[in-house]
Amino acid sequence: MDDVLRPVLVIGGTIALTLLIGWVIDRALRAADRRHPDTRVWALLRRCQLPLQVLLASAAVQIAYDAFDLELRRNDLIQNLLATVTIFSAAWMTIRAANAIAENTLASYAARTTDLARVRQFRTQLAMIRRVVTTVLAVVATAVAMLLLFPGLRALGASMLASAGIIGIIAGVAAQSMLSNLFAGLQVAFGDSVRIGDTVVVDGEWGTVEEISLAFLTVRIWDDRRLTMPVSYFNSKPYENWSRGGHEITGTVFLHLDHSTPVAELRKRLQEYLLGRKDWDGRTWSLVVTDTTPTTIEVRAAMSARNADDVWTLRCAVREELVSWLREHHPYALPRVATSPAAQPPGAENAATP
Repeated sequence: MDDVLRPVLVIGGTIALTLLIGWVIDRALRAADRRHPDTRVWALLRRCQLPLQVLLASAAVQIAYDAFDLELRRNDLIQNLLATVTIFSAAWMTIRAANAIAENTLASYAARTTDLARVRQFRTQLAMIRRVVTTVLAVVATAVAMLLLFPGLRALGASMLASAGIIGIIAGVAAQSMLSNLFAGLQVAFGDSVRIGDTVVVDGEWGTVEEISLAFLTVRIWDDRRLTMPVSYFNSKPYENWSRGGHEITGTVFLHLDHSTPVAELRKRLQEYLLGRKDWDGRTWSLVVTDTTPTTIEVRAAMSARNADDVWTLRCAVREELVSWLREHHPYALPRVATSPAAQPPGAENAATP
């Protein structure tokens, strides 16, 4: 009975002690958050409570095995499992702590500057660094855990290190696509060619960059669809970045009208209408005839806006307003299909009569 009761009491008491320690640490972080409302780091670090609890419990149980001379300590499998849990929980806690520090750093940087482009660039770089750190820690923790659980792999690992050059070449050839996307992701993040939050046009689809990972980039299209593409695409093919150099953008509206259209009055109407629109930023506007055909003229109205969303709304509103104004005040200016007989050259009628 003592062989069963003693390990249960020791392990139960150890876990209870670690739960108490975790609760005390959480209360301390909560108190620090109340004392320092100017920073979010203490509140964000509270996300580490669960992995910290697992880490403390697994480490404490291993120490209790040796300290209290439990019989279970002779079981190598249990010790290896506990060591594996300790390794993974330590990596888990490190990842959460790094994410908390990164989020706090980004929030502090965004509060100190009004340059939204720099904030998006910093957020993109932080996101890429977090993914790299997470991947490296996960791979290292998995490798160490496998070596603990399977001692036979240690000899294999030593032989693999001895032939690391050959394996590196084989792995490089096999993972060429994955490595190219990885380096492309780092280049995109630190080369500042595209950032999270940028408005881009890719393959004819207009949207906002929502996520940049180590291998893929996700664009949220205007109708809430997601376009996922390899990061290497943005280093090898052209695309439009409407946020590059600032959010301001100029939109255009094309109208096909009759040759009798009063262009001067239409230009004046466009100016009056833009003055009453909040989504027009006041930088520039114009209305010119850009082309002509035997039946119509092409009129281009251009207007500037603060961002891509405003310019889309403004373009639709201007197009609707100009067409409505012409239909109400100058209906003859709208394009029409002629149904009257075509004019004949002099003498053509007599020549056609037998």
